[in-house]
Amino acid sequence: MAKVFITGSSQGLGLAAGRLLAVQGHEVMLHARNQARADDVHRVLPAAANVLVADVSTVASMRELANQANELGRFDAVIHNVAIGYREKRRIETADGLSQLWAVNVLAPYVLTALMTRPARLVYLSSELHRRVDGNLDDLQWAHRPWHGTRAYSDTKFQDALLAMAVARLWSGTLSNAVEPGWVPTRMGGPGATGDLAAGAVTQAWLATSDDTGARVTGGYFFHRRPARLHPAAGRTDLQDRLVARCAAVSGVDLP
Repeated sequence: MAKVFITGSSQGLGLAAGRLLAVQGHEVMLHARNQARADDVHRVLPAAANVLVADVSTVASMRELANQANELGRFDAVIHNVAIGYREKRRIETADGLSQLWAVNVLAPYVLTALMTRPARLVYLSSELHRRVDGNLDDLQWAHRPWHGTRAYSDTKFQDALLAMAVARLWSGTLSNAVEPGWVPTRMGGPGATGDLAAGAVTQAWLATSDDTGARVTGGYFFHRRPARLHPAAGRTDLQDRLVARCAAVSGVDLP
């Protein structure tokens, strides 16, 4: 039995992965943005061992969630599922002066990775949309470009894959991989999505817990338990180091 923490898991893919892991007998810790959502997920998935509460749009709340998680001891795996979508019509700024989209989708996984007791496995949620970006890290906050929600979201999913590859390279004792779940009918994906929600949660659960040879790898990028095409720029160590350095500078948290 593995002990697994899933961020952004009060609904959608995170909850689906939590439900699957709980059915398999694993100890599952979930995460919700606020207490109301935590209460809802407790009712929906009472088998969850705990639901941690934090709105990870600020660095302080990211630190608080890491502290909450560390109080529960070391996890065997952490699935970085937390994200907001591409439907925002304008750039929303956090209390830290950051793009909310970037703070939640990229900085929160980075800070939690850096501050939580290092697990045996890490899984980062990306998207097939990551292959549509140019891989440029010059304007992470979208402060100098006209706002485009889908493109900004795609940028964050590229950076999540980049972070997964960086951790795989820098942490030899941890298996770090990225996943694209497909276009599935979540609140983010919308009712018109053509993918299967249950199938979209399988790969991250598999990478987090399975003893299959295919799951015991690092630096991989997967779709439906098979290796998928990773943006070529995600393998560039200079870009990996640049993203890590920028996240460290913005958050004040160094990656060990």
